[in-house]
Amino acid sequence: MRRLLTVLLLACATVGLAHSPAQAHNVLIGSDPKDGATLTASPERVTLVFDQVVRQGYAQVGVTGADGSAWADGVAEVAAERVSIKVKPLPAGGTYVVGYRILSADGHPVTGKITFSLAPDASGVSTGTTGAGAGSSGAAAEAAANGGAGMAVVWIVGALLLLAAGTAVALRRSSSPAAQGERTGA
Repeated sequence: MRRLLTVLLLACATVGLAHSPAQAHNVLIGSDPKDGATLTASPERVTLVFDQVVRQGYAQVGVTGADGSAWADGVAEVAAERVSIKVKPLPAGGTYVVGYRILSADGHPVTGKITFSLAPDASGVSTGTTGAGAGSSGAAAEAAANGGAGMAVVWIVGALLLLAAGTAVALRRSSSPAAQGERTGA
């Protein structure tokens, strides 16, 4: 019985350690411009907002037109959970893809993309922002609410399998004839 209790305690401790917030990858929770937005003026910069701090020095952001032309101006700037890049004045009536690759707080690379369009009658460069936190897609918002739970689920399932294996071994050892003999003094 002591062995079973020990195995259960160790398994619970493993599950507790495995489900730490630091194990989750960063998740894009918002952007300016919003994903899928149609703008009336060219943005001066694109800002991506993540659910955790982004590591400095590894962020890459590109802005590409439908014809494959690059519109990013300079290098990505990281400020805590925000990554932004300046954008050259964009031609009206185009669709643009913002591709990104960052190094997550847990050390894993995270890549993705958002899109936005400029209306055919768009003019100049916009001077205001539309609220970077408000531009999350439904899937990104759900993932952020779950804390980027993809890896956490893997760790929990692994810990539960370890717990089941440990319990089976403990029960088998406690019901073996040698263990029965030890209890009866034979």
